[in-house]
Amino acid sequence: MLILHAGSRFQLLQSQVLEMTLYLQTEIASNSVQTWLIALAIALATMVAVGVFRFVSMKYLQKLTEHQVAASVWDILLKVIGRTSWLFIFILALFIGSLVVELPETARRVLDSITIISLLIQAGLWASLALQQSIDQYREHKISEDPASVTTLNVLSFIGKVMLWAVVLLLVLDNLGINITALVAGLGVGGIAIALAVQTILGDLLSSLSIVLDKPFVIGDFLVVGDLLGSVEHVGLKTTRLRSLSGEQLVFSNSDLLNSRIRNYGRMYERRVLFSIGVTYQTPREKLIKIPEIIREAVTGQEKTRFDRSNFKEYGNFSLNFESVYYVLGPDYNEYMNIQESINLHIHEAFENEGIEFAYPTQTLLVQQQSPAGDHQAAPE
Repeated sequence: MLILHAGSRFQLLQSQVLEMTLYLQTEIASNSVQTWLIALAIALATMVAVGVFRFVSMKYLQKLTEHQVAASVWDILLKVIGRTSWLFIFILALFIGSLVVELPETARRVLDSITIISLLIQAGLWASLALQQSIDQYREHKISEDPASVTTLNVLSFIGKVMLWAVVLLLVLDNLGINITALVAGLGVGGIAIALAVQTILGDLLSSLSIVLDKPFVIGDFLVVGDLLGSVEHVGLKTTRLRSLSGEQLVFSNSDLLNSRIRNYGRMYERRVLFSIGVTYQTPREKLIKIPEIIREAVTGQEKTRFDRSNFKEYGNFSLNFESVYYVLGPDYNEYMNIQESINLHIHEAFENEGIEFAYPTQTLLVQQQSPAGDHQAAPE
């Protein structure tokens, strides 16, 4: 009985295997079920393999970047790998799995186009991120040494991204079967019309390129434009933004800014200072002779100064005026004010010791007394 029961079970298993084999050989869309299952297994294996590789490589790169003091190429590679889209991985896995099956020519062409387009877009994302990260790292490294490079890199970054995605777009259109030669020619004609319509924007764009190439000012420079003044915060494609001393942001069109008269105090390596003082007319001549020497000592006693001259300039309406000139060896306005304050205090102390008085606006009123008309006596004959 046992032998008969085991034999019946073996025959049942054998029949099930035969049925499964027949089912696997069943054709669906010109491919057997077995072929479709193999393609699905390859696609799943591809997704798992790429996902594992992405995860392991990111963990490894994170460990490398933790030991780096400054940003390096590993940071860029880490962010580029992290930018890999799961949709792209899915499309890539479907393409690899489809290689083992026979597809109609139309379906194969559509799948190839989708795969190529997704690859181009993903490559564009990788290249755009790598470009941006490289520029950011270079900007952080160079901003303290060469602030002008920040302005240049902002424009170059935008131009580079525009050119990159323009190339990606043309390749995608070419892959879709569009004649890009005729398209480029048409864009050339249409570009003229667009340029005429947006000539103000293009004028600001060209002005930004002029700022980048000629460098009349850079980020951090202190500018005076008409009656407005502030420090340069950002140079964009259309506008330049300044931060005023009172705290608000000033926004200038690039073309208007370049057409204005700009005073750039960021390029001032030393500051020329001219000041005048007046003493009273009652000051003795020997004291007047000492005043230029007192001013010289006050200036030369300060650090970062260079004395130029001090002279008895003129006889004023109510004072004897002295004019003095010196240079502060640096552009910092706060430093200049501290130096001028020290000079003024030194002069004040010296004048007190010498008994020299500062002049202030005064007027002398002369009063003449006259006799009344009735008191006049006739002159003797």
